[in-house]
Amino acid sequence: MMAAPRIVITGGRLIDPANGIDKDDTLYIARGQVAAVGTAPDGFHVDREIHVPGHIVCPGFIDLCARVREPGQEHKATIASETTAAVRAGITMLCCPPDTIPVIDTPAVAELIKDRAERIGMARILPIGAVTRGLMGKELSEMRALKKAGCVAVSNASSPIENLLVLRRTMEYAASSGLLVIIRPEDPWLRNQGVAHEGAVATRLGLPAIPEAAETVAVAQVLALIEQTGVRVHFAQLSCARAVSLIANAQREGLPVTADVSAHQLHLSDQAVVDYDPLFHVMPPLRTEQDRDALRNGLSTGAITAVCSDHQPHEEGAKLNVFSSTEPGMATLETLLPLVLRLVSAQQVDRFRAISSLTSGPAKILGLKSGQLGAGAIADICIVDPNAIWIPAPEKWASSGQNTPFFGQQMQGQVTHTLIEGRIVYERA
Repeated sequence: MMAAPRIVITGGRLIDPANGIDKDDTLYIARGQVAAVGTAPDGFHVDREIHVPGHIVCPGFIDLCARVREPGQEHKATIASETTAAVRAGITMLCCPPDTIPVIDTPAVAELIKDRAERIGMARILPIGAVTRGLMGKELSEMRALKKAGCVAVSNASSPIENLLVLRRTMEYAASSGLLVIIRPEDPWLRNQGVAHEGAVATRLGLPAIPEAAETVAVAQVLALIEQTGVRVHFAQLSCARAVSLIANAQREGLPVTADVSAHQLHLSDQAVVDYDPLFHVMPPLRTEQDRDALRNGLSTGAITAVCSDHQPHEEGAKLNVFSSTEPGMATLETLLPLVLRLVSAQQVDRFRAISSLTSGPAKILGLKSGQLGAGAIADICIVDPNAIWIPAPEKWASSGQNTPFFGQQMQGQVTHTLIEGRIVYERA
């Protein structure tokens, strides 16, 4: 790989929440790292200047949940296609849940995914290890070996753990190994075979429903076990107001818990499913407008510290059936940033916190030194034109998954440059 050039980025608004920076300033990059902010270091010679007046210059985004479908489901997407889509969206790191085929329950699978991403040279992939063998919810995996192989956390993805005793053993093992446990809270028995939020819309449409309690009961159980084990837990992809309240209370009591939300949950509600459009079939389901507003408030107040894409690319046929029989999930990498910035335009979240939710917030959750632009930091950088207006369309889409309801909708805010270790991996034409 060629050595990274010496770059100076001028004219932009530098936003670096990790270091409390929000000001017009100049950024100097050398040897794949941030060399200085504001004043050029002694002897600095520029290979290239990127002049971006009116643009935001910030750390590269860290996505806490994105399926790349490889290995095992390459008919849906590949590491090459999805990491290319990621850098177009300003995402320099993405976390891959363990529900690949085979499951990420051995060091070999984790290393395979990391190696393939490194060879492609676009966004880095951070594998998340399975807490149980084969995600079957019964036998614990070798979590320490997974950590040594580069897994940043462990999770059972969307698969249930057999019982609370297994969950407690999981948390005890993870705590003794210094591992973060990621939980997508959902009681599988309360969920049953549901596909939509239990409420007036699902009743009117005759859709099998998932009560809010499926999420809140799971959150409450996990919180009780955290008190017993002391393990760090991250609650992923929250969907309802009560769950946000439970987690905020736990944080005030000093429990080591964090939470994220999917970008689409901050804008959509169960009203979107009234026409049975399978593009709105997601898990957890879209809930009420009151739940959506509570998620926004949780992000604004800091109870929720990160926004993820929850990217799930599908082939066309996966969404060509009646609502209940389609595969859940949206392709969302390329709408992550504009959906977050839409909250800023609506004055739901301030811009500094919005950028934090994509950079320093997820980095802190994972215990990484990334997501910041202090001198000596790895030069993973995103440059954004916050005023750019664009409309997502199939012919302009980089992801192999075109299962998004946002085609044809006007978006504001577009990435113009993405740098990884000081290399420009994407530049808008």
